[in-house]
Amino acid sequence: MATVLANTPDQRKESPVPADRTPSAYAAGLPALVARHAEQTPQALAVMDGDTTLTYAQLVASARALAAHLHDHGVRPGDRVALLVPRSARTVVAQLALWWAGAACVPLDPAHPRPRIEAMLATAGATLTVGDTKLLESAALTGATLTLHDDPLLTGAELPAFEPGPDATALVLFTSGSTGLPKGVTVTHGGIAQLVTAPQYATVTARDRVLFHSPTTFDASTFEMWSALANGAAVVVCTAERPSFEDLARQVERHGVTVAFFTTALFHQLAARRSRVFSVLRTVVVGGEAMAAQHARAVLRAFPWLELVNGYGPTETTTFATAHRVTDADCDGPVPIGRPIAGAVAHVLDGTGQPVAPGEHGELWIGGSRLAGGYAGRPELTAERFVDHGSLGRLYRSGDLVSVRPDGVLDFHGRVDDQVKVRGFRIEPGEVEHILREQAEVDDAAVTVRRPAADDARLAAFVVAAPGPVPRAETLRARLAAQLPAHLVPDELTLVERLPLTVSGKVDRRALTAFHGTATAEDATEVLTPLQQAVAEVWSRSLGCEVNRPDADFLAYGGHSLLALVVTDDLREELGVELSLPDFFAAPTVAGQAALVERALLANHSDLHLDAPEDTDGH
Repeated sequence: MATVLANTPDQRKESPVPADRTPSAYAAGLPALVARHAEQTPQALAVMDGDTTLTYAQLVASARALAAHLHDHGVRPGDRVALLVPRSARTVVAQLALWWAGAACVPLDPAHPRPRIEAMLATAGATLTVGDTKLLESAALTGATLTLHDDPLLTGAELPAFEPGPDATALVLFTSGSTGLPKGVTVTHGGIAQLVTAPQYATVTARDRVLFHSPTTFDASTFEMWSALANGAAVVVCTAERPSFEDLARQVERHGVTVAFFTTALFHQLAARRSRVFSVLRTVVVGGEAMAAQHARAVLRAFPWLELVNGYGPTETTTFATAHRVTDADCDGPVPIGRPIAGAVAHVLDGTGQPVAPGEHGELWIGGSRLAGGYAGRPELTAERFVDHGSLGRLYRSGDLVSVRPDGVLDFHGRVDDQVKVRGFRIEPGEVEHILREQAEVDDAAVTVRRPAADDARLAAFVVAAPGPVPRAETLRARLAAQLPAHLVPDELTLVERLPLTVSGKVDRRALTAFHGTATAEDATEVLTPLQQAVAEVWSRSLGCEVNRPDADFLAYGGHSLLALVVTDDLREELGVELSLPDFFAAPTVAGQAALVERALLANHSDLHLDAPEDTDGH
C-alpha cells in the first residue's frame, strides 16, 4: 500500500477546516481576494513602506490604475512581464497590477549580473520589463522596458479587472539549474491562493502585520506579501536593501510586526543571539534547510509564547509543501518537517517509484492542487520532474530523502542527488561547475558544501588547473560573479591537483572537504593598529581562523553575506558603531573596515576629532 499523506490538521487545538477550502474555492485568485477585503474594510491598513502607507482601498485603486497603464502599453492576458524594482510598496502594487492586466510576473533581482537577467528573460519569454528608472538604466536590457512612477499611490482610469483562473501562471520564479541555465518555475494563482488563505499551519489574521524582507525572486516573498493580503492583514516592507540583524529588530519593533519568515540560517543566527526580534513576534515560519534542534529549543524556552513553524517545500510545490509546529519535545532529536499542508499530498517511494515501509528512507514525491505548471520553456525538464504516476496522479519528484513516523509526520534525511542548500538558496553544483569548466585555465571543477561550524555552510569549489599558468582564485571568483548571482559564487575556491573519485568513477564530494581544512593564518606583514586588531578579532571569531593582516580580505577568508551580518552586529555591540552591508562589502579588508569604524566613532563623538584643540584644563 502506498505511503500517502494528505494534508491534515496538526495536534494543536484549532477550528475545523472551512468547508470551502477546496481548489475550486480559489478559482478567483489572489486579486479577487484583495479586492474583497478592499470592499469589506477599505480603510484597513494594507501596506507599510517606511512612512508610506496604503489602505486596502488605495492599494486596489493604485493597482487597477497601473493595470490600465500597462494595458495602454501593450500588456495583454497571457503575457509574461518582468519586474525590476527595489523591495517596496511598489512591488506589491506592481504585482497586483500585472495580474489584473492578465500577465504573469517575472521578478528580477537588481543585484544579479546582466547576463543572468537576460537569460532569465529569454527563458521566461518575457515581452516587457517594467521597473524603477535607475535600475532599468543600470541594467541596460536589450528588450522592451517601461518605467514605473516613483509614487506607489496612483490615480487615473482603471482597467476592468481580468480575473485569472487557478491554473494561470502568477509568477515565474527561478532556481539553480544543473546544466548551467536557471530554471523558471511557473507558480499558479490557485497554488498561491490555497497556500495563503486562512492557513492552518501558521496563524495569520486580519489583525496581523507580516514582515516582507526577502528578495522577490525568493519564493518566501510569496508568503510574506500574500499571506497578509489574502487575509486582510498588513504587509510591512523592510526598507533596508540588505537588512542587518539590527535593521530587522528595529523594523519589527517600530511597526509591531507579528508574523515573519526567516531562512533557517538566519533563524539560527538570530536564535544564537537571543535577538529581541522574537520578543515582538508571535509567529515565526522557518525554512530552507534542516532546523537545528538546539536553536529551536533555545528560542522556545526564551520566548514561550512564540508559534515556531518548520516549513519545507521546493518552489515547484508553491513555497511550502509540509509544515510542523515545533515544540520543546521535538528538540530531543532532529526537528521534523511535518505533514502536508493546504492541498498537498506526499508519497514516500523507492527508486522504482514504489512505496517504502513506514520508517524506511525513500524519495519524497509531492502531489496535490498546488503543484507548479512546470518549467518555463523547458518541456523536457518538466516531463522529467513532474511525473504522471498512474493512479497517484501528477507528482513532483523532490529529490529529498524522508521517512514517515508512525503518526504520519515526516523526517528529512538529505538528498538523493548532489543538490545542496546554502543559506536558504537551492543550488545545483553542476551550474557552478559548468561555468568554471568554461574558463580556459580550468581543466576540471567540483563544487560542494563545507561546514566549518554547525551554523556556517560555505559553498566550496575545487579546481584542477589546465596546463599553463595557474589561475588565481580571486580571478576565477570575479569571473563567476560577473555571470552568476551572489549565492552561486563559491565562498571558497581551492586549487587541487586532481578530484577524488569514488569506486564507481564519480567525484567523491565527501572526500573533497578533506582538501580544505580551516583556513590558516598567514604571517603578518604589518603590525595591526588597535582598531585593526579589534576588527581582526571579530573576524577571527566569525571566520573560524586567525586573522592578523591589515590587508586580509573578508571574502578570500571564506566570508559570505550571513557571516557579514554576524560581523557587523558584533562590531555594533563591541565598538558601538553601525556598518551597513553595502559599506561592509565596499571595504572588505581589515584596514578598510577599521577606517570605517574610526570614521563612525569620530562622527559619533565630535570631541574626538583629531583637529580639535587640546584641552588645557583652563590653563
